[in-house]
Amino acid sequence: MRGQMSDVEVILWSRLKRLRERGFHIRRQAPFMGYFLDFVCYARRVVIEVDGGQHADAVQADHDRIRDAILRRHGFRTLRYWASDVRHDTDWVMDQIVLALEAAMPVARAGQASGNELDRGRPTLTASRSVPPH
Repeated sequence: MRGQMSDVEVILWSRLKRLRERGFHIRRQAPFMGYFLDFVCYARRVVIEVDGGQHADAVQADHDRIRDAILRRHGFRTLRYWASDVRHDTDWVMDQIVLALEAAMPVARAGQASGNELDRGRPTLTASRSVPPH
């Protein structure tokens, strides 16, 4: 886990933590199976990642695809946003996140369901309106 969030993650976190008022509990830099997720809502199985320019690199992009596939197998949907989108259009990013959280079915607490109700077939969502920074 990184010692500090990036400036863009701080911007997004300042908005994400307000979603608690709407019933969404978001954690930051949360551990999961050897990974640290930028942000996650475990109850809705939604992971939110902020990608800098290094994620446009082929090796990093392959790593991200593998990681997202592992998360998907565990019932998570990954939302990826370019840091430039978070910095320049935070409202749009937040609108997309809220839509995804509202659309996701809450996961039953342990002991209440087998876990089969999770939508394991959802694709990773890469939401971006800009070209990745170089």
